[in-house]
Amino acid sequence: MATPNYGYEKRQKELAKKRKKEDKLRAKADRKLGISSPGLAPDDPETDVASLEHDPPTVPEAPTKNG
Repeated sequence: MATPNYGYEKRQKELAKKRKKEDKLRAKADRKLGISSPGLAPDDPETDVASLEHDPPTVPEAPTKNG
């Protein structure tokens, strides 16, 4: 039986960690520059997060007893 190559496993783990950190930094930089995510339309009131922060959703009035 072959012995496990712990050095290789450790290197792969380090590379994955480095890749994840770079992706995170890239996403942070994109957010800072104002690049929107692919699923959101910038001026669509239903998906635009900025418009949701400023304009709370409207709640329909509760029906009254008389009508």
